Amino acid sequence: MMVPKTAAEEALGFALPHRRMEEWKWTDLRRMVATPYVKHQVTAKPADIDRLLASSPLAAVKAQRIVVVNGVVDAKRSQMAVVENTGLVATSNDEISMMARTLEARGITLTLDGNADRPIEIIHIVTEEAPRAYAVHHRLEVAPGASATVIETFLGEGEYFQIANHDVVLGDGARLDRVKVQCESVKATHLGHANVTMGAKAVLRDFTLTAGAAINRQNGTYTFGGEGTDARISGAYLLSGKQHADTRLIVDHAVPHCTSRELFKVVMDGHARGIFQGKVIVRPHAQKTDGKQSSHALLLSETAEFDAKPELEIYADDVVCGHGATSGDLNHDHLFYLRSRGISEAEARTLLIQAFVTEAIETVENEAIRDALAAYAEGLRR
Repeated sequence: MMVPKTAAEEALGFALPHRRMEEWKWTDLRRMVATPYVKHQVTAKPADIDRLLASSPLAAVKAQRIVVVNGVVDAKRSQMAVVENTGLVATSNDEISMMARTLEARGITLTLDGNADRPIEIIHIVTEEAPRAYAVHHRLEVAPGASATVIETFLGEGEYFQIANHDVVLGDGARLDRVKVQCESVKATHLGHANVTMGAKAVLRDFTLTAGAAINRQNGTYTFGGEGTDARISGAYLLSGKQHADTRLIVDHAVPHCTSRELFKVVMDGHARGIFQGKVIVRPHAQKTDGKQSSHALLLSETAEFDAKPELEIYADDVVCGHGATSGDLNHDHLFYLRSRGISEAEARTLLIQAFVTEAIETVENEAIRDALAAYAEGLRR
């Protein structure tokens, strides 16, 4: 029996994932997305673009910027020449990639073959118009032996449906520090998928800050294609109200002698809901794998909710793998200690929350970016 399409599905042109699909059981988009979004590009007012750019948490960071406005590169405001593309073939067939293809995602291809002295920031702006949908699909290639820091920032106003697809390729011996900052409109829906493949002896540092959007789902697939590679994947949620954020990661150890770490810190207030689904796969010949994942949630209200689904699929015998997940309120002994030292309750709570989140933010190695993220996180909690 065919299920009738919803008004949103009719407008978007594709079926939305739903709770009967195992990987989407906590994020039932068919039920959650009700708006019939329009699929068209809009011309933004220059004043709106500049105002949103100035509001970025990373506005003070010295970076080379590529500006994408309502899904289209703004060459005038971009500080780098880029190769624009349309119709990139997704390297995976997950639901988010297929939806992006239907929305005719466009984006850029960025090839880095040296040692960049400044971060590169791809900053996405969505201006307030009638509710609409669009998608971007970027490809980032770091050549063998090269290194780079790339920031992907998402800002927006109003109600919209956005898909952000990223294909990331690290050559042998390459290093990439990748930071994603999602601080969009609280009326937005944000879906993202990062498909990352890594060559031998590559180094990846990947951090995502999730603070915006009403509905947020981010998938990540990380595949080790060469021995001696080290990947650290981390993130932080800062959620309130009725925000909903779901992260689904697959870390695929397809070769021996590689290391992976996943660390996510989740802070939620009000009726917010956070989900972390992390799977580590160790293939039969991937001996000497060292893979660990952990997720920890701080629930600041009785109505906030955290769901964790850690998974290990191990088909090799000489490995070190583990996972852990915790959730709870602020430590009242720590709160009492700070209060007894003359610190107000509000300030004491802020300090404890900041200390909790800092562990994840400190995985960002660029000091200027790290400090800007810490300041932004502190501002949200005050």
